[in-house]
Amino acid sequence: MPFPKDLKFTKNDEWIRVEGDQGTIGISDYAQQQLSDIVFVETTVAVGDAVAKGATCATVESVKAAAEVYSPVAGTVTAVNEALPASPEQINSDAYGAAWMVKIKIATPAELTDLLDPAAYEAYCQGRAT
Repeated sequence: MPFPKDLKFTKNDEWIRVEGDQGTIGISDYAQQQLSDIVFVETTVAVGDAVAKGATCATVESVKAAAEVYSPVAGTVTAVNEALPASPEQINSDAYGAAWMVKIKIATPAELTDLLDPAAYEAYCQGRAT
């Protein structure tokens, strides 16, 4: 299971890729493996919406379960992956690429320090697997 070095992670299995003051958000490869076959994705925010850290920004459903996707940081939504609801299976095949969900302008960069780096997230996932 990959843990890309350019990402930060939450203990709820979201990831964020930071480029300047912009963040791209999705769910981790670990999360998609736990959910199994993703059959539905709904983004619950729109461009221009203010999002608080920990606020729901999407819902993902699989053949096994449903899960909320939470924003790892506060900010303003700048883009929504409009293609994802039509092909939710992209989460299973490309969790860190084409399956991004929301992009935000980060309001409080200091919140990034609360997130897990790839090595810490990998250890956290391994601890849950035992």
